[in-house]
Amino acid sequence: MKITDEIVNHIAHLSRLEFKGSDQEAIKNDMEKIIGFMAKLSEVPTENVEPLIFMSTEVNRLREDVPVVSVTHEEALKNAPKRDSDYFRIPKVLDK
Repeated sequence: MKITDEIVNHIAHLSRLEFKGSDQEAIKNDMEKIIGFMAKLSEVPTENVEPLIFMSTEVNRLREDVPVVSVTHEEALKNAPKRDSDYFRIPKVLDK
């Protein structure tokens, strides 16, 4: 497949990018290499290959979801640089 300037411009518009001059030529060459590689993959014989549904034959070993108190409220606030009664105090990050 031949990659044209129109294709590059269309893809750039969709991805909100802008390519000019040598950058556009470089992108065009890269896209042609990618398309060439994908065409090469179609040459691989896959007639007798079963579709891959799962990546492994391993079975998930799940543990029971049991709530456990690992850190108390007081322990969590003990090393806080600033706190306000029961909460951590942090610098303001949003302005209204």
